[in-house]
Amino acid sequence: MNELPLITRARSHGAAIAFRSGTTTHTYQDILDRSDALASALLGEADDLKESRVALLLPGGFEYVAAQWSIWRAGGIKLPICLSATEPEWEYALTDSSVSIVVADAANAAKIAPLCARLGVRLVDIDAITSAPAKTLPQITSDRRAMILYTSGTTSKPKGVVTTHANIQAQIESLVQAWEWSARDRIPLFLPMHHIHGIINVTSCALWSGAMIEPFARFDLNAILNRVRVDAYTLFMAVPTIYVKLIQALESASSEDRAAIIGGFKRMRLMVSGSAALPASVHEQWTALTGQKLLERYGMTEIGMAISNLYHGERRPGAVGAPLPGVEVRLKTEGGQIITAEDEPGEIQVRGPGVFAAYWNRPEATAETFDGDWFRTGDMAVLERGYYRIMGRLSVDIIKSGGYKLSALEIEAALLEHPLIDECAVIGLPDDTWGEAVTAVCVFKDNATLELKTLREWCKDRLSVYKVPQSLLVVNELPRNAMGKVTKPAVKALF
Repeated sequence: MNELPLITRARSHGAAIAFRSGTTTHTYQDILDRSDALASALLGEADDLKESRVALLLPGGFEYVAAQWSIWRAGGIKLPICLSATEPEWEYALTDSSVSIVVADAANAAKIAPLCARLGVRLVDIDAITSAPAKTLPQITSDRRAMILYTSGTTSKPKGVVTTHANIQAQIESLVQAWEWSARDRIPLFLPMHHIHGIINVTSCALWSGAMIEPFARFDLNAILNRVRVDAYTLFMAVPTIYVKLIQALESASSEDRAAIIGGFKRMRLMVSGSAALPASVHEQWTALTGQKLLERYGMTEIGMAISNLYHGERRPGAVGAPLPGVEVRLKTEGGQIITAEDEPGEIQVRGPGVFAAYWNRPEATAETFDGDWFRTGDMAVLERGYYRIMGRLSVDIIKSGGYKLSALEIEAALLEHPLIDECAVIGLPDDTWGEAVTAVCVFKDNATLELKTLREWCKDRLSVYKVPQSLLVVNELPRNAMGKVTKPAVKALF
């Protein structure tokens, strides 16, 4: 049988528990059986989806993974889309990638059904599929394209990052080796499942290793802390914003609760922070509170994880560490010189089997982002005592906030659609909690005024929480005086 190694490994884990949610459990064999039935349903009369794009609109957990595996086993390319996105954002992803099928649970199927009907896209309600006639599934080779993840870049529209099964396997194996995953591990899953952090670092690494996942529909602080106190987890992965919230919760807890929860964190074998820069102050606070030294790493949608602090070794605040197994990293100056010495800043460039194949239908953008076979990350870094430290983006058009990578240009384009906004500029301002806070500077037309509450509601209809967390959006109004000149900005929170 020629099947993907991820599926073969799942067969070897068999009766082991893959997912636990309350008293409900699902084994690895359950995932295989469910994905088998779903793959047969997706295929219908066909023998192979032949890399047709299949969008996935499901919360993380057993059904999500079963659906993901069914797409791959049927020969399709998986396109996970954001649960909280607006309809225009869904439409862009579906049309740009020429999606032929959308797989969703009943609740989300009802939301996206009108769009699917308008676009002529087949909608599969996963809750309605209890069984399907057994089919012989196609043989899938590792060079086939497996997934498209949309990521905001320096253009106004997101680009689809295409990875093959071989790329995904390389990303998984690198992290499993570096962070010593095993079948004894247990990890919570509360990260968005249209991002590489949740898809690869948590879910795929855990299932490759025979570990157990406990999924949550969202980051439920109290529920997760209650599980931490009873030693439910051996690993924990989150964005810096979540660690800030955990610190706040621990500091406000009673001494008895604090001691119990800290004990649970202290006994974990590994805690990882990623998707945004971890402030050194947060790193040090967490260590002081729990005794755990967070492991910070660096990666991107296009390359998976590339650099990491050491599992056995120093976890240096403010640094992202050294290249992961199988990954090559170099720094290059804007003038084109390869940097060989420490303490000289340059652009991070990455090479290795985990690096993506191409941007979907964007050959020019793909060519521009490669320097030979080295991927140009657009991030500046410096090598200090063997560890890389990220200095920031080459382009200020990308804002990293709360673990998300946001396109300032895309936000600006949406704000400029407002009939009262004449000019605007969107930037990221340093913020200890969010990494960067999205800030919009707006000039209104003809001395018009606009209530912030009204603008907030207007934004919600056009920008998803994923693209612009509403609690972060700040507007600096630039009112004009009687002479038409801009007066001193008055800074007000939009939320």
